[in-house]
Amino acid sequence: MTTVLYEQDANPSALMGKVIGIFGYGSQGRAQAQNLRDSGYDVIIGLDPQRPTAQQAIVDGMKVLPPGEAAQQADWIQLLTPDETHAEFYDQALRPALTAGKIFGVSHGFSVHFKTIVPPNAVDVVMISPKGPGRLLRSVYTEGRGLAAFIAIQQDASGRAREYALAYAYGIGSTRAGVLETTFKDECEGDLFGEQAVLCGGLASLIKRGYQTLVEAGYQPEVAYFECVHEVKQIVDLIYEGGFSEMGRLISNTAEYGALTRGDRVVGEATTAAMKEILSEIQDGSFAREWINENRSGAKKFNVLREKERQLPLEAVGARLRAVMSLSQKPVEALKKPGIANIGKTGS
Repeated sequence: MTTVLYEQDANPSALMGKVIGIFGYGSQGRAQAQNLRDSGYDVIIGLDPQRPTAQQAIVDGMKVLPPGEAAQQADWIQLLTPDETHAEFYDQALRPALTAGKIFGVSHGFSVHFKTIVPPNAVDVVMISPKGPGRLLRSVYTEGRGLAAFIAIQQDASGRAREYALAYAYGIGSTRAGVLETTFKDECEGDLFGEQAVLCGGLASLIKRGYQTLVEAGYQPEVAYFECVHEVKQIVDLIYEGGFSEMGRLISNTAEYGALTRGDRVVGEATTAAMKEILSEIQDGSFAREWINENRSGAKKFNVLREKERQLPLEAVGARLRAVMSLSQKPVEALKKPGIANIGKTGS
């Protein structure tokens, strides 16, 4: 089993006296910067002063500098902009500042693993990857808890890269929950596969097809939404807390029997074959090249697919239901209000 590392395994003082530069102030950048600062580290933000996020960083009490200037001052350069921006941003703002003895960090291995950026040999190259969104990373930190993370070392020029990575994980609070050591390859390819085949792709597709099946068979869109969308979180929470056996124990016997006898008919060998094909495309770099080329061509296909998703009838029904339910502690009564009873009519 992979070794799990905790606070006692970290040396927080390893990064004391070093300047940590955070480049990107979105969900992860903001959370990591705030947690590091609150852990006592010296943090600066490399950000174009004209960007709205620069004003947010200033409001948060951060020192904000133009990216090139921040990179020159930083001992640790943590690149947290979106993957598709890494190569251009790295070339323009970071590469000139990556001199011997510095540390280059990311939270996802995509750009390093697929070599859209190639850091110089004289710097440490590390990854600290919190296993959750930035908002959660920040909220659990402020509660005195932490979010589990992966660490990986791609290049150990100093001989202390692992020590530095663990100190960074300590700074964002992840050693409170547990840190697992992995590789850039395993994190990157595993993360892409999980997103595409299960978490964001496979699960979403299953939900949408389940909803569509019920609505096309004549069931109310609101009923279909609750049965195929709304309750997903409840089931996932049960699995998250206690595994599949605990989920089975806590649902009805009818539900458990139906799941055990029908689940594989929905997601079976054909799905496994498709998953293997998706994994192969990730491993051989096909997906990375496709995604890089998509952005170089203006992300036209991506934007069309995004808009198509926004226009799904399921999305309209869900938005209306959530709005109604947010108005009252008794959603069933709220649905009886004038003008509300027919909210699902456009969802069929």
